[in-house]
Amino acid sequence: MFLLLPFDSLVVNLLGISITVLFTLLLVFIIVPAIFGVSFGIRKVYMKTLLKIFQWATLRIERGAKEKNHPLYKPYVNGIIAKEPTSLEEEIKEIRRSGSGKALDAPEFELSDIFYFCRKGIETIMDDEVTKRFSAEELESWNLLSRTNYNFQYISLRLTVLWGLGVLIRYCFLLPLRIALAFTGISLLVTGTTVVGYLPNGRCKEFLSKHVHLMCYRICVRALTAIITYHDRENRPRNGGICVANHTSPIDVIILASDGYYAMVGQIHGGLMGVIQRAMVKACPHVWFERSEVKDRHLVAKRLTEHVQDKSKLPILIFPEGTCINNTSVMMFKKGSFETGATVYPVAIKYDPQFGDAFFNSSKYGMVTYLLRMMTSWAIVCSVWYLPPMTRQPEEDAVQFANRVKSAIARQGGLVDLLWDGGLKREKVKDTFKEEQQKLYSKMIVGNHEDRSRS
Repeated sequence: MFLLLPFDSLVVNLLGISITVLFTLLLVFIIVPAIFGVSFGIRKVYMKTLLKIFQWATLRIERGAKEKNHPLYKPYVNGIIAKEPTSLEEEIKEIRRSGSGKALDAPEFELSDIFYFCRKGIETIMDDEVTKRFSAEELESWNLLSRTNYNFQYISLRLTVLWGLGVLIRYCFLLPLRIALAFTGISLLVTGTTVVGYLPNGRCKEFLSKHVHLMCYRICVRALTAIITYHDRENRPRNGGICVANHTSPIDVIILASDGYYAMVGQIHGGLMGVIQRAMVKACPHVWFERSEVKDRHLVAKRLTEHVQDKSKLPILIFPEGTCINNTSVMMFKKGSFETGATVYPVAIKYDPQFGDAFFNSSKYGMVTYLLRMMTSWAIVCSVWYLPPMTRQPEEDAVQFANRVKSAIARQGGLVDLLWDGGLKREKVKDTFKEEQQKLYSKMIVGNHEDRSRS
């Protein structure tokens, strides 16, 4: 029959059949399961298959490198300089002892002391523990993404063909499928929340709003082929509390919101994001701020306190770091969300970089480029741990409480616990950090002098 049709009609018919089949597959295997919160296990089979391919590719690279006597690149997981956790006083003692043989309490100042500060400065330049938290996490293996192993060299024809086949699969099959799913999820979110927003307040509106949000976020999760493992779900955040989590990517919101119902906190945007925000706030009491209001810390704290004091309102989802960190560490938590007196529900998120790098480097990529990188990765695989709720102790201030929560998240997620402010990503080091080292050294010298005077 098709042979009798003109060529243009044949192309149109084939295109129509392809779109129908694609939409049917999306509806049956992705959208409907997302609505009911079930999974057929296809993504897990896909993940296991990829792992076997990655293992074979890595072994082939290692064997080829040995055959050609090429140095095999290995990332420095713990840094390039071995550092001992010693204090300023202990290190200067050691320098003086090895240099002049005099004890620390001999003179007030020795010229050899400057070697301590010189060495610390060089170590910081060579192995800056802050700057490297804002670059992509390095892999020891190759996952067939050229952007994750810049040291890859031609090894064999089979490996190159496998890489080319992967490019075709990711860009010609997975990318269109994921874009269709993302468009479906966002469209349903805007439409569904707008319709629910016209309903009168009550249990019916709350029930529909919850399930519309969950359904749409689950569709968006599938648009990234996200494979998420949730642990200790009995500790999930409850109404009247604050959920705080480490921050690696904007998709952290989707990862958490596909398993729970939260009130979001954020700045009001324009464009497509603004349309989504205005639709969402009609169905759910999200907390949006104007650009000028975000800079007023007291106003933000007041709005958050008013929200959490109403125990019927949803838990607020907050990322206290204020910026994205590269999935290796947790940096300083801003104290604002810990001043409200509400119960805090810590959550640790850890991504598996073997399948795709989820880190959002906002200083290097725009949002569109970042989403393209996400949608052309193999998958987004991560683990989420719900930690037991924590409350501020009577003897704690907000900073101490924030550090205690941060340490618990870092420990559970296997992340490095850092005291540095994530704002150093764009700002210069504050003078207070330099003054702190000066005070420590001055205290050491003055303290020794006072001790000798007493004796």
